[in-house]
Order: sequence, then C-alpha cells, then structure tokens
Amino acid sequence: MDQSGTSLQIKGVRDGLMVTIGEGAWSEILESLISQIDDRIQFFKGARLTLDVGNRIVYAADLGLMRDKLADRQVVLWAVLSTSPVTEQTAQVLGLATRAHSAPRREQVMKPVESSLPGENAIFVQRTLRSGFQVISKAHVIVVGDINPGAEIRAGGSVVVWGRLRGAVEAGTEIGDAATICALEMAPMQIRIAEREIMLPFRRGKPQPEMVGIRNGQIFIEPWKAKEK
Repeated sequence: MDQSGTSLQIKGVRDGLMVTIGEGAWSEILESLISQIDDRIQFFKGARLTLDVGNRIVYAADLGLMRDKLADRQVVLWAVLSTSPVTEQTAQVLGLATRAHSAPRREQVMKPVESSLPGENAIFVQRTLRSGFQVISKAHVIVVGDINPGAEIRAGGSVVVWGRLRGAVEAGTEIGDAATICALEMAPMQIRIAEREIMLPFRRGKPQPEMVGIRNGQIFIEPWKAKEK
C-alpha cells in the first residue's frame, strides 16, 4: 500500500506480470500504477500485464484509459481477472482475456486466395486491428488501418501497414531475411523478422513512414519511400 492508501501489488507470473488491485479509488490506482511503471520503464517495457481487480466493478471508459496509458509506455494490458460479471463483460468487449491462461478473442486469416495473376501471394486486411485480434498467414500481409497495442500479425512474408503500427508483428516465418516490415508510423510493441527480435531507437518529432528489414545479416531501419529509378 502506497502513501495515498492505494493497495497495488505487482509480481511476475508465467504469462508476464500480474497486478493485483485492492482498496482505493480507480483514479488513484491508475496514477500509482503509471508512476511505478515510469520509475522502472525499462523493466516494464514490452511486458504483458494481467490485472486482477477482485470484485471491483470497472467500466469500459476506465479500463480503456488504463489500456491506452499502458500502451503509451509499451506495456500490453491483455487480461483482466474479476469476480464481477460487469467487469468481466467489459473486459471481453474490449477484446481482453478474462482468465489468466486464456487467449484473447482472435480473428485469423489462414490462407491467401489462389490467383493466376503474376506476382506473390498476399492477404489484404482493410480495417483497424484492435487488442486481441490476430492475423496469421504464410503469405505477405497488407493492412489498411492501424495495428493497435495487443493486436498481432504473423506473416510468412513481408508486412505492410498503411497506418500506425503499435501492436506486435512477426514477418519472414517462411522467407526469412528477405522479409521487410513497413508502416506509415512505426511504434510497435514488438517486431520480429526471421525469428530475430528488433529493438527500435527512441524517436522524437513527427513520425514518418519507415521500413525495417535485414540486409547482409544486419538489421536496417530506413525511411519508407518509393525507390529511385
């Protein structure tokens, strides 16, 4: 319990971190949690967080605000545990898991459509992927929309995001180092190419389209723009 009287316990579990909430106003709990994360940002960065609220009733606006503040710090709120039916339903509506070892609600696109046109196989997703949604394909993946924190893409080829990439992307599960990841705004929770995790540098200023890939065994990050002839 901190000086404000808010009860907040954080511990490591198999799936990431468990935050157990006790007494205190929700606004004070949120402030306390964010303060602790800011004090140890490198420890929390990239973590998956399960929230145990007991019998507390938490509404969508409050839970959504916490999820967004955590996402700003590259922490994924992926599960909410509660004995309150209201809170459990709220978590499910937001696409969050409601059991410690269950997976969030997912959408899967498993196989590209066959085509006789020249080119390479790809799937096209025209929507924003919210937390808990997942796209899996052995082909390239093209998304027109944002990839929100908690959403995930796994592609055999490259991934192109015509929007903000703030979730997790793994590319090159089939073609290896030949894969690239492109986005209009590159701010992912996690990105991997050919099983190599890539850490992006801290950015300042206005975001710009970027491309990430592996060239001659070395990771490269460069502006995403049309190639000069």
